[in-house]
Amino acid sequence: MATYVTSDVHGYLRALDAALELVGLGSDDVLYVMGDMVDRGPDPIGVVKLVRSLPNARVLMGNHERMLLDVLAADDDRELLLWQMNGGSTTSRELDALSGEEAGELIEWLSGLPLFDVVEVADERVRRSHPGDPELAAATRAHLLVHAGIDAAIARANLRAAGVPVDAAGGARDASVAQLASMLSQQVSDDLLWIRGDFWSEATGLIGRDGRGPVVVSGHTPSLYLGRYGRLMSGTGVTEDLQGCVVEVGACRDTGGEADRICIDCAAATGSPTGRVGIMRLEDRATWYVPVGEGA
Repeated sequence: MATYVTSDVHGYLRALDAALELVGLGSDDVLYVMGDMVDRGPDPIGVVKLVRSLPNARVLMGNHERMLLDVLAADDDRELLLWQMNGGSTTSRELDALSGEEAGELIEWLSGLPLFDVVEVADERVRRSHPGDPELAAATRAHLLVHAGIDAAIARANLRAAGVPVDAAGGARDASVAQLASMLSQQVSDDLLWIRGDFWSEATGLIGRDGRGPVVVSGHTPSLYLGRYGRLMSGTGVTEDLQGCVVEVGACRDTGGEADRICIDCAAATGSPTGRVGIMRLEDRATWYVPVGEGA
């Protein structure tokens, strides 16, 4: 069993389908789709339908799903115009083409999407580098999965209030999955969906000097623009061909050389030729990419 993550497909159905074919998900594998399936690209409802058809997909809400739901709830022409200016026109047209029953069922499903999840997986990079150490050969790492990011100061305070030691030496390595999930439940929902500069510019403090502790995985900020906010990035956020890519952020001496944040928004929203759909496997951080095509 392996765990994969992707985010911000933004209506590029053919690129997502091709990326999934490259990955070749097994029957026991889990794919987290971390929001922003809709808007901007040519077939947002097709993306939603494909994701829903995957037997082991776990889906989080993104800010674009939230905008869609807010527009429908408000029934306000100004809100509708703002959404359409932010890429909602294609989604709106495709929703209008559905039957009332199908559209209602899809909206109900979107309304029930969670804002976060926590998953703990084998850390294959550590295991392979320490085969003779029984403890490290069984190493695991928790990943906090959110669309945009977290307020790290509030996260640390909430963990400490729950009795979890959080310090420079060990980060939050002793936090259980349940404690991390409880901490995320206390985050402001707008931060989970919209935060950007404050999240990428500062360390989370959840990974200590020994390199252990949970990593935050998120999308929302296209990697092409991550350099405006991120510090200690592993690269510039683009390939030599100026295409989006997965970016690890925050690795330094204080984190034992481990990134404490990973951006998986490969800039599909920017369209061709810079945008790609990316999928990452959490266990070893292997990545697969497919460029979005013109109108595809």
